[in-house]
Amino acid sequence: MSDQNRLGVFKTYKLYVGGKFPRSESGRVYEVTDSKGQWLANAPQSSRKDARDAVVAARKAFGGWSGATAYNRGQVLYRVAEMLEGRKEQFVREVAASEGLSKSKAAAVVDAAIDRWVWYAGWTDKIGQISGGANPVAGPFFNLSTPEPTGVVAVLAPRKSSLLGLVSVIAPVIATGNTAVVVASADAPLPALSLGEVLATSDVPGGVVNILSGVTAEIAAPLAAHQDVNAIDLTGADAALAKELEIAAADNLKRVLRPRPAGADGASDSTDWSAAPGTHRLAAFLETKTVWHPTGALGASGSSY
Repeated sequence: MSDQNRLGVFKTYKLYVGGKFPRSESGRVYEVTDSKGQWLANAPQSSRKDARDAVVAARKAFGGWSGATAYNRGQVLYRVAEMLEGRKEQFVREVAASEGLSKSKAAAVVDAAIDRWVWYAGWTDKIGQISGGANPVAGPFFNLSTPEPTGVVAVLAPRKSSLLGLVSVIAPVIATGNTAVVVASADAPLPALSLGEVLATSDVPGGVVNILSGVTAEIAAPLAAHQDVNAIDLTGADAALAKELEIAAADNLKRVLRPRPAGADGASDSTDWSAAPGTHRLAAFLETKTVWHPTGALGASGSSY
């Protein structure tokens, strides 16, 4: 049979929740177009119920993921980079279409995203060295501070950087032992939804990363108000939405990572994602536990605060 007689097989994009690929609970989809307005695919439009389901999955996965050794988490993140490398051509096509880039520029973006995963994989067992340490005290005690993951983190992905920016906000959250509910860019969700397929075929346990697509404000509102969400990254929110979500987040004292000031085009996600990431995102969703212990081999059990 010639190729002219074949019907094209279009990719069906689904959410990624709890290690599975459900359609939106509401059954809704919306059209995703390229930079020229040409149709690319139908993406699921998540509902509030989908957001709540994702939080349940993230909370269920938190104990096992946060309890894994930092070295093991590093191995898992490196495996994600391996799987991305094997599917590079697919992501080059999706990034080129989503961001209006040439194939060569899209390939450079994908390469940078893979390298970013490797970079964060290397930090999993090192962040404790710079975020914790021994504290000098006036007394016969050891006083040690160590970082621990915050919990379930809602992440609003950058609106423009569909893969490199996405990886740059997800990887540091899970590298430090948190679990994530990610709201993909509403305009360019396809690389994020495909990333769910990569995560599912790597060693990342189901529920550690959950990916939703749809109207950002509609999904983010229940996440910001959810009592079982411990922190929120507002990178992909505009100034008005960020203020609204920050108020909702205060109800249970969520940690909030605020977006950068708006750029000239009014977009809050004006970060240069190609720049060296630094460690501030790794430290953004960590809690510090301080333990006091008497000096001497026969000292009593210590207490923590």
